[in-house]
Amino acid sequence: MSESVVGKGIDRLDAILKVTGKAEYPAETGVANIAHAAVVTSTITRGRIAALDTRAAERAPGVLAVVSHLNAPKLPGIDKRASPVDPALQLFQNDKVVYNEQPVALVVADSLERARHAASLVVPRYESASFTVDMNAEAPRAYAPPNSRFPLDSQRGDVRSGLSAAKVRIAQSYTTPIEHHNPMEPHAAIVIWQGTDHATVYVTTQGIFFVRQRFASLFGIPKENVRVISHYIGGGFGCKGVPWVYAPLAGLAAKVAGRGVKLVITRQQMFSMVGYRSRTVQKVALGADSSGKLTAISHDVLSATSRVDEFTEPAALQTRMLYACPNTSTSHRLVRLDIPTPTFTRAPGEAVGTFALESAMDELAYALQMDPIALRLRNYAETDPDKNLPWSSKSLRECYRRGAEKFGWPARRPPPRSMRDGRWLVGLGMATATYPANQSDASAIARVRADGTALVQAGSQDIGTGTYTIMTQIAADALALPIEKVRFELGDTTFPETPNSGGSRTASSVGSAVKMAALAVRKKLAEVAVADSKSPLHGLEVEGLDVADGALYAKSNRARRDSFGDIVARSGAAEIAVQVDNKEKEDRKRYSTHSFGAQFVEVKVDESLGTVRVSRFVGAFAAGKILNAKTAQSQYQGGIVWGIGLALHESTHRDERLGRIVTRDLADYHVPVHADIPHIDVVMVDETDPYVNEIGSKGIGEIGITGVGAAIANAVYHATGRRIRDLPITPDKLL
Repeated sequence: MSESVVGKGIDRLDAILKVTGKAEYPAETGVANIAHAAVVTSTITRGRIAALDTRAAERAPGVLAVVSHLNAPKLPGIDKRASPVDPALQLFQNDKVVYNEQPVALVVADSLERARHAASLVVPRYESASFTVDMNAEAPRAYAPPNSRFPLDSQRGDVRSGLSAAKVRIAQSYTTPIEHHNPMEPHAAIVIWQGTDHATVYVTTQGIFFVRQRFASLFGIPKENVRVISHYIGGGFGCKGVPWVYAPLAGLAAKVAGRGVKLVITRQQMFSMVGYRSRTVQKVALGADSSGKLTAISHDVLSATSRVDEFTEPAALQTRMLYACPNTSTSHRLVRLDIPTPTFTRAPGEAVGTFALESAMDELAYALQMDPIALRLRNYAETDPDKNLPWSSKSLRECYRRGAEKFGWPARRPPPRSMRDGRWLVGLGMATATYPANQSDASAIARVRADGTALVQAGSQDIGTGTYTIMTQIAADALALPIEKVRFELGDTTFPETPNSGGSRTASSVGSAVKMAALAVRKKLAEVAVADSKSPLHGLEVEGLDVADGALYAKSNRARRDSFGDIVARSGAAEIAVQVDNKEKEDRKRYSTHSFGAQFVEVKVDESLGTVRVSRFVGAFAAGKILNAKTAQSQYQGGIVWGIGLALHESTHRDERLGRIVTRDLADYHVPVHADIPHIDVVMVDETDPYVNEIGSKGIGEIGITGVGAAIANAVYHATGRRIRDLPITPDKLL
């Protein structure tokens, strides 16, 4: 066998293209005679469009069309609910306004500048209706959504009895704000119609097949008639995970204008049109005996959704499985507001849910006068208490040990306000990290050519995580080819189908399909060789062959060798190809599959100003087989940076009088910058998991953010003696 490249920290194969500007993102696709569109959005929060004056816009230079509910083609699939986001009320099919900055018209012109200018000339007149965007006001009308994608409630044992029996109890409420994704690349689509029922769509998306299905459904055409292409994505983090309004709007505009249309929504419009992380109010109660053994856990989550659709933030899911406790209950409830529908945001549920749970665990540790790590080890779950299944693998103990050692946790002095550095109060905090190790069905095709190179294709997406690179590594290993002889292609619905890139599932799902396709084409090469009278391997059994350096050889006699290129060339075909439709690994069903980690942080707090600085950070993680050490470190660090933003910076503010978001750009919506981030040490704990999937890898794109908010809040408490339960932790809350 050739030397393995899986696990090595090789550079991203697309890095040069990206840093030289040659990587083509959807909005940069060169399309002849392209028209540009600009969206007009509502200035009211609820009501109807009473009139729409488009005359000045239509007369403006370069304008090709103004599309609105007055003239938009009717969409035959508008009532088919095939997505968590129903764009029916945003696609000009009626005159209703259901949230502020909802699209109400679209201007198409021969240049972007002319389209935007003409859009400013459209004059809507509204009939306003009463509205509410106040989650607290609507809380009494909270309800259990009937069509949840996960079980809303869980019950194990008797929580009331468990709390009554506890020697120490904690019961607190924790809140997290609305947060917006803000990837560097804005959302965009180019739609070109070929005739009336075939379309090519270039789009920023984490799920090209999802876009294909939804686009086809809306326009009432077969999905095979829609080709979706997305070769590079400039960040997604969940907001590009579902089909949003801009692609079908571009499709409508292209039909009306009779030519291809490009629609790039503005940074400000990204705060209303493409989802966000919902505000949550989480009530957590913990009970423990005098030794720290948990007797009860309850975790109740309230989040907000829109009037016209439902999205539930699954913030209590980790509470069901993270600690061994005989009495546990969780619940999720929604309130309806006159706002856009929320969506998946990096580690949906767990990012904010671990803030509540792990803050409460820290409060319990202080109440028990117990080390926070010792408390967690006292309640270590040897099996999944929710599913009553063994773990496929779990190395959390080692994460605690190695993280604490690297961080220097034993030097921590437990009392709050006991550590200083000059004028700074110093605090140390920790929390547990966890995220499910998901896998979905995926397909891939592997092709070996007469020149000895291989081409592997799968629909999929690279949302900036390094998918091009790790898939090439997986294929190269399975084929025993040098990495420079393998090319991996993605981002096109003409390739084999794969799932969305969300839920940390791309590596495990697509990677497994790529490996199985590569192994299958290798076997096919062997079958061709042993049946070929001109092959040095003729007459041997396939099982008697091995592979190295792009060639098959006899295990019993390495001199009997046949290269891939020669096998293909003698076959008379240009290539030998095999497609594999890989299903979720059967073994998985007998196990609970999760990644785990431990977050350790040092903060320094200026007592006079209330400013918080993260001065040290160590994250220790166990996530199965690491496919690329360099990209893995980048993903862990990126998740931790997101967690620092969650804890200290990010919060979307809406004017409750107008229903309008006022933090609508990166000047007002604060995200961490380089000066906010210290050196982040990442400890990758080796872990072998033979059950999780065919490549033994667990997704790592999201676990890095989990636990970070709580670790920082816990460190702030240790520094100041002030317990902040409402994120973000801003100076006003510490003064």
